[in-house]
Amino acid sequence: MRVLFAGTPAVAVPSLDALIKAGFDVVAVLTRPDAPLGRKRVMTASPVAARAEELGIEVIRAAKVDADTTARIAGHAPDVAAIVAYGGIVPRAALGVPTHGWVNLHFSLLPAWRGAAPVQRSIIAGDDVTGAATFQLEEGLDTGPVFGTLTETVRPEDTAGDLLERLSLSGAVLLSQTLSAIDAGQAAPQPQSGEVSLAPKLTLDDGRLDWRQPALALNRRSRGVTPEPGAWTTLEGQRIKLEPVTLRPGVDDLAPGTIRVDGKSVLVGTGSHAVELGRIQPAGKKMMSPADWARGLAAPERVVFE
Repeated sequence: MRVLFAGTPAVAVPSLDALIKAGFDVVAVLTRPDAPLGRKRVMTASPVAARAEELGIEVIRAAKVDADTTARIAGHAPDVAAIVAYGGIVPRAALGVPTHGWVNLHFSLLPAWRGAAPVQRSIIAGDDVTGAATFQLEEGLDTGPVFGTLTETVRPEDTAGDLLERLSLSGAVLLSQTLSAIDAGQAAPQPQSGEVSLAPKLTLDDGRLDWRQPALALNRRSRGVTPEPGAWTTLEGQRIKLEPVTLRPGVDDLAPGTIRVDGKSVLVGTGSHAVELGRIQPAGKKMMSPADWARGLAAPERVVFE
């Protein structure tokens, strides 16, 4: 079976590897163009492009699937296209190129969390269980019929990065199984059913912690935006990056945003009980422990996050 693989970030790499391991003929890889990375803004290939080049697979770099890109895809005569977090819309003209269309691995239990940030939104919302689904790509936003699903428990300490890593591995197996079923003529996709929820791409503002909110909401948000775009707050107008905060239910006498140094721990008041800060990165500095950060404050007892 001739497969075009479309994907960009690191979470898509296990799926590419799984298809190769399963014996599929991956004829080309479609990925986003090289992008500037790091403080020096060095142009860097996407993780999927880098892996494809290691495997000797032709790479099609495209910011969007336009007429030229569609023609290049058609030139490889794929039987099916597998897509995992490519980062762009596939228009109608391209959807019809592979014989069996495009099969999308999406990291949610559709129709829950349709969109670009399903894992992040699931954690922020406090879901206990999430998962992944393979479905037939259509013009609508993640609306196509579903081939298969898997479930994954959301652990209390999970960040979006943690959960995505696990789902990328289990989802790779699901995608390979789905393509095998299609190749064998045994696939029977079913229409989506259930309550629809949307998962738009996260912005920087999604990472800001509002200390007036309950501690549990702040814990979920800080985990859901880690590693990107990251949790943050402000102090005297300066943005401070934060690693996920943990719950301290026994401390309920701090006003929202007010800090207290407790040994090597730094506590912050919320709309309910306190939370404990993880590592902290002040503007222009490296990540540091809460204790090291607090030692640099002239009067920590007077510090109030904005």
